[in-house]
Amino acid sequence: MTKLPKRASTGGRDLVFDAYERIRALIQKGELAIGERVTEIGLATILGMSRTPVHEAIARLETDGLLTNEPRRGLIVTDLDHQQIVELYFMREVLEGAAARLTAQAASEIELATFAGLVEAEAGALDDVQRMSEINRNFRHLLALSSHNRYLLRSLNQLSVTMSLLPTLIGENGRAAVLHRQHREITEALLRRDGLAAESLIKAQVRSSQQHRMSIMLRAHASTGTRG
Repeated sequence: MTKLPKRASTGGRDLVFDAYERIRALIQKGELAIGERVTEIGLATILGMSRTPVHEAIARLETDGLLTNEPRRGLIVTDLDHQQIVELYFMREVLEGAAARLTAQAASEIELATFAGLVEAEAGALDDVQRMSEINRNFRHLLALSSHNRYLLRSLNQLSVTMSLLPTLIGENGRAAVLHRQHREITEALLRRDGLAAESLIKAQVRSSQQHRMSIMLRAHASTGTRG
């Protein structure tokens, strides 16, 4: 992996936060692959940082479940099993559905306009996986914020951390266009202040994403199983 440029030194806590966010971003982008073995020295080299903040960031990433210390393998990027993925999507459907319903009721006009702006930006980014992924993350974060429920926001933020272990599907088989259509429909429901419709639409989107991911996993498993 390419060594990242050094960043200017800030306070100790800021450096730990910086290291945590940058390692998490590497996982989210797939630059640190699921199941890949990592070391404190290696991560410090990649980030261009000393080992002290990286050591503390690793401890936090382990607590959050993004890194796992396995016997005989050492520290790896956590590889979620089938059941964990099913459980994650279940919670995502429940929490994001609740957030959509509350957002339709509680969002400010500025927040609703921001949703519309994100959907408009998507229309010009359908062939740019990185940009689409960024907009998708912003859409979901805005949904959590606009629900105006601090406990739901906390739960969704934690769920988002774990979901970052799953590689994006946006570049797969026209998925970007499907996601854009779903976001447009959800936004239209929010603009109408139709909480039930927004909740139903986002739950359908989550189920669609889960089905798509499972089909990809099954194809990969079948391909592996038929080798030799």
